[in-house]
Amino acid sequence: MVYHSSFVDEEGISKACGCPLLPLKSHIKGPAPVSDQDRTDIVDEAITFFRANVFFRNFDIKSPADKLLIYLTFYINVALKKLEGCRTLAEGTKAIINLGLENVPVPGESGFPFPGLFVNPESRKEAELFRNYLKQIREEASGRLLSVAYRPNGTPNKWWLAFAKRKFMNIIAL
Repeated sequence: MVYHSSFVDEEGISKACGCPLLPLKSHIKGPAPVSDQDRTDIVDEAITFFRANVFFRNFDIKSPADKLLIYLTFYINVALKKLEGCRTLAEGTKAIINLGLENVPVPGESGFPFPGLFVNPESRKEAELFRNYLKQIREEASGRLLSVAYRPNGTPNKWWLAFAKRKFMNIIAL
């Protein structure tokens, strides 16, 4: 059974491209509202559920937040593939920073991994809002992923990096 997001009915949350812009426990500047540090956010859920959800080829969407969970699960898979060859935390950090500098496509652009999952943006402003949100959430996920993919002594955690070989929803991540 696929793990779904607990953010089912978030009243007062703005949306872009049919995706809720959920609050994040983040110090990174961006359009996401700031969440309390003691609350679980969508990035925590994605990292917690990743090792179970990555085995599924189908994902039943029960709320708009599940779309974001799918996107983050795919992004974590891509990030783990980048970390696969990195033997130290310093090398991993460099690889993740380079991944963060890549262009972030939005629905309707080539390179977006899930055409049809999100609604195409209605305006350039909505596209930039969604792009900035995805960039912020990717940066936050990258930072938190490093803390689980590497042990405190800086060596790789094989129990996490082994999942780099998995294909999420049968999509090949480059």
